[in-house]
Amino acid sequence: MKKLVLALAIVLASLATLGCTSKEPIDNKIIKVGATLVPHAEILEEIKSALALQGYTLEIVPFTDYVLPNDALANSELDANFFQHVPYLNTYNEANETTLVSAGSIHFEPLGLYAGTEDDLTAIPQGAKIAVPSDSSNLARALLLLQANGLITLETGVGLNATVLDIAANPYNLDIVEVEAAGIPARLEDVAFAVINGNYALSAEVTDRLLVSESTSSVAAQTYANIIAVRSGTENSDAIKALVAALQSEAVRTFITETYGVSVFPVF
Repeated sequence: MKKLVLALAIVLASLATLGCTSKEPIDNKIIKVGATLVPHAEILEEIKSALALQGYTLEIVPFTDYVLPNDALANSELDANFFQHVPYLNTYNEANETTLVSAGSIHFEPLGLYAGTEDDLTAIPQGAKIAVPSDSSNLARALLLLQANGLITLETGVGLNATVLDIAANPYNLDIVEVEAAGIPARLEDVAFAVINGNYALSAEVTDRLLVSESTSSVAAQTYANIIAVRSGTENSDAIKALVAALQSEAVRTFITETYGVSVFPVF
């Protein structure tokens, strides 16, 4: 209920500001940030008062997809956005000839292996189905997670480019089912186990099924930290510096740890 009330409040606030978007460089005391709801908008809500003490008003504009926030930022309809990691940002820049950059890393949302119809990793049945994200970056991470827990072995050196074709050993004859990431939580009753992104596990309220997750010291944690993205040239503005400093505070570190547990880790 608390999350529902927060989501409604954010949506109403964003509707109230849609008609007054500035396309000027960041030079005033209003910082408009696009964000997906969980956990990004919730984290941003936590720093409103800290920014207000510095004379800044933080406006949070909610998004439910991963394309429009970058479009809006590139078109100067936002001052920043908060939903993505650097590899995704780089892909967007290449496809759209834009120059969005990271102003700072905030948190990492680890992939986790969740119980479906089975919950014992020491007694995996032969031929068990495991749902994994179908997009290339998360698929590779999922396979590395399975390898880290002894379920499969990948060809040497494939790293974050791994695909199912790189599986060198599959002792349980696992049936690895590729599914669009957002849809995996709804498939838990159809598979033995599932690899789910932290944000989707939180939204679907299935974190109590978590068995193991990516290590905070893993290659994925170093590569896929969620960032504050801005237009190149604005990252050193006073407003953006204030925004990033507020997000990288001890208060936010405590909020993330206490609110999300092992589903979200601060990386600052």
